[in-house]
Amino acid sequence: MKIVREHYLRDDIGCGAPGCAACGGAHEGPALEPQPQDPASSLCPQPHYLLPDTNVLLHQIVSAWRPGTWASVASSLRLPGSLETYVEQEQGENANDRNDRAIRVAAKWYNEHLKKMSADNHLQVIFITNDRKNKEKAIEEGIPAFTCEEYVKSLTANPELIDRLACLSEEVIILQGLKHLNRAVHEDIVAVELLPKSQWVAPSSVVLLDEGQNEDVEKEEERERMLKTAVSEKMLKPTGRVVGIIKRNWRPYCGMLSKSDIKESRRHLFTPADKRIPRIRIETRQASTLEGRRIIVAIDGWPRNSRYPNGHFVRNLGDVGEKETETEVLLLEHDVPHKPFSQAVLSFLPKMPWSITEKDMKNREDLRHLCICSVDPPGCTDIDDALHCRELENGNLEVGVHIADVSHFIRPGNALDQESARRGTTVYLCEKRIDMVPELLSSNLCSLKCDVDRALTLSSPEVRFHMDSETHDPIDLQAKELRETNSMVEEFMLLANISVAKKIHEEFSEHALLRKHPAPPPSNYEILVKAARSRNLEIKTDTAKSLAESLDRAESPTFPYLNTLLRILATRCMMQAVYFCSGMDNDFHHYGLASPIYTHFTSPIRRYADVIVHRLLAVAVGADCTYPELTDKHKLADICKNLNFRHKMAQYAQRASVAFHTQLFFKSRGIVSEEAYILFVRKNAIVVLIPKYGLEGTVFFEEKDKPNPRLIYDDEIPSLKIEDTVFHVFDKVKVKIMLDSSNLQHQKIRMSLVEPQIPGISIPTDTSNTDLNGPEKKKIKLGK
Repeated sequence: MKIVREHYLRDDIGCGAPGCAACGGAHEGPALEPQPQDPASSLCPQPHYLLPDTNVLLHQIVSAWRPGTWASVASSLRLPGSLETYVEQEQGENANDRNDRAIRVAAKWYNEHLKKMSADNHLQVIFITNDRKNKEKAIEEGIPAFTCEEYVKSLTANPELIDRLACLSEEVIILQGLKHLNRAVHEDIVAVELLPKSQWVAPSSVVLLDEGQNEDVEKEEERERMLKTAVSEKMLKPTGRVVGIIKRNWRPYCGMLSKSDIKESRRHLFTPADKRIPRIRIETRQASTLEGRRIIVAIDGWPRNSRYPNGHFVRNLGDVGEKETETEVLLLEHDVPHKPFSQAVLSFLPKMPWSITEKDMKNREDLRHLCICSVDPPGCTDIDDALHCRELENGNLEVGVHIADVSHFIRPGNALDQESARRGTTVYLCEKRIDMVPELLSSNLCSLKCDVDRALTLSSPEVRFHMDSETHDPIDLQAKELRETNSMVEEFMLLANISVAKKIHEEFSEHALLRKHPAPPPSNYEILVKAARSRNLEIKTDTAKSLAESLDRAESPTFPYLNTLLRILATRCMMQAVYFCSGMDNDFHHYGLASPIYTHFTSPIRRYADVIVHRLLAVAVGADCTYPELTDKHKLADICKNLNFRHKMAQYAQRASVAFHTQLFFKSRGIVSEEAYILFVRKNAIVVLIPKYGLEGTVFFEEKDKPNPRLIYDDEIPSLKIEDTVFHVFDKVKVKIMLDSSNLQHQKIRMSLVEPQIPGISIPTDTSNTDLNGPEKKKIKLGK
C-alpha cells in the first residue's frame, strides 16, 4: 500500500523585522523589535536576536524571564514557515534530529536574510541550545551558537540571571540519620530542605556489617556515626532534611516479629524484610505462634513523639527459610502479580483444538516451505522466536526472524489484555516462572513447535542452579556460560528490533513505543577508569564506540580474566534502559547498542511492550486495524511507566531468588574455599567476585569484639592497605564462603580472607565448619 503525504507551505510569511524591503508587507502578527535591546553580552557585543531550541524554550524561558532581559527578546522571535525554510525528514532521521536541523536552517536563513536589509546592518541571530551535538553542528554550519548557561553568564549587566537558570539534572540529596528522615518511609514523596554547606556530608565508603535482627537504638545511632567520616570538601554532596510528607506510599510489608522481652506483653516490634523500612510497633496476642514465621504487617500511622510507626498484623505466610514461604515473600516484596489467572481472563483464550483458518491466512504470507529453526536451551517451553537462512539468486544470504503473533490472541481492551498489561512481563525465578499470559499461549499456541502451525558488549555474572529432581533443592551452582549460538541469535534479534523500531516510528512518529538507554554521566566511569589505570590500561569513555574499542584492547596475556572483570565494572557504570512514547521524548538513542532508535519486538510471550509494538507494526503493514488507545500518547506513556516499574521489579525478584537458592546451596555444602578477584575496595572491606560460582560478596576487616587492624584507604588508586598488605582492584585472593544464619530474617553468605595471609585477619586453611548459625533456638526454627 502506497502512502502519500501532502505538505502545504506558505510564501507570504515575513521575517518579522521592521523595515525589511525583501519581505514587503508580509508582516502580519507579532514583529521583532526594530533594534534589539543591548543585553551587554561579552560573547555577542553586537545587537542580536536569540533563537532558542525547543528544550530551552520549554525549560528556561519561563524561569529566566524578566522584563528587559534576554528572555523577552527571545520570545518575540518567530520562525518563518515558508518554502525557503521547510525541512523534510530524511531517510533514517528521527523526529528530534529533523527538528534540530529545521531550527538550524531557520537560524542560518535569518542571518543571511538580515544582511540584506542594509549595508551597515550588523544584526545577528544567536542560536541557544543545551544539546552538545546540535551546538557542534550549528558551529560547523557557521551559525553562532551557545548553551543557555554560556550566554546567561556572558550578560555582565544581569549577573543575577545565573541564579534563575532552571536545573535540569536530577540531583541526589543525601538524607543521613533518623532525625533528618523525620518519620518518612521509603517511597514516600517528601519535601526536603537543603542544609547549609557546612552541614553537607559525603557518600561513605564504609561498609556496615549487619549484626542481627534486634539492633537497639544505641546501635542504630552508632552506625550513623560510623558513616560520618572525615572527607575532603570536594567530596561533599548536597545534604538535606525532610520537612514534610507530601504523599504516603505505604504498602503491606513482609518480615518477622521481634517478640518483646516483657512477659505477657501484647506490644511487639515487627522487623521488615526490606531494610529501608523502619521497624513497626504492633499489638498481638499471637506472639508465641508468630515468632519464627514470616508475616505481613500494615502501617496505621506514625505519631510525632514515637520512634516507630504503629501498625497491625495482617497475615501469616509460613515458616522462615522454607522455599514456598521465601518465594511468596520475594514476590510480595517486589510487587509481582502472581495469583492464578481469573476465569474472566481465561474466557478470552481460544477454544481448543485450535487451528489456522482461511480467514487468518488472508493477511498472512505462508512460509511453511522454509526450513525454520529455533535455538533454545533444553527444557525451554516458551519458544517465541525462530530463524531461517537461505541463499538468494544474487548470491546474498537472506536471514528471516520469525516471532509468534501473540497479538492475534490478545485483543485490545479485553480482560486478557488488561491482565497482561498489568503484569507487564514474565518473571523468571530459579525454579518457577510467573507467566505474563496463560500457559495455553506461553507454552502452547504461541510457542513455536516443530511441524505445528503457528554493538557494545558488556558482561554480568549470571548463575545456573542444578536442582535435585525430588527435593528441588540446588545441588550444584556454577557461572552461566554463554555460547556462540546465544550471541548469534541475540545479534539477529537486535537487528529485527531496530528494523521494527524504524518502521513503527516512520508510521507513528508521535505514538511509537520505543526503548532508550541514556548515556551515563562521566562521573559514573571514575571507578572503571581508575581500576584500568592501576593495570596500566587506558579506558576512553567519551562515546560508546570509544568505550567498546577500549574494552576490546584491554587484554593481558598473563591475566585472561582481566577483560571480563573490566566489562563487569563497565556494566555497573551503565544507566537503566527504559520504555517511552516517541511523542513524549526527544532523545531516542540507545547507548549500549549504539543505535539511534530501538524497541522490543521479539518476545511478545513474555513482554507486554512487544505486544503493543506488534499491534503498531500490524497497522503499519496493513495487517490489522488501529484503535483509539493505540494513538493516545498519554495513555501509551502511562503503559510505559508501568512496564518500566514491572521490568525493574522482575529483575529485583530474580536476584532475590538467586540469593535465596545460593544460601540453600551453601547450607548443604558447609564451608568452602575458592579463588576470587577484587571488584571494589572500600574503607573497611573488599568486594570480591568468585568466577566459579558467579558469586559476589564482601570481606570485612573490622568486626565486633575484635581488635581493629591498621587500615589505610586510597580512593585515587584505589587501594586498601591492611597492616603491611596492600589490596588493589582485580587482585586475586582466596576466600572462605559460608552461610551465616545468625539473623533469621536476613540470612546471608559470609566471606572471610584466607590468602594472602595477614596475622589476625586471615582464616587458617584448616578451619573446620565454624558455627555461624547463632543460638540453638534459632537453628531449630530454621530446620522446620
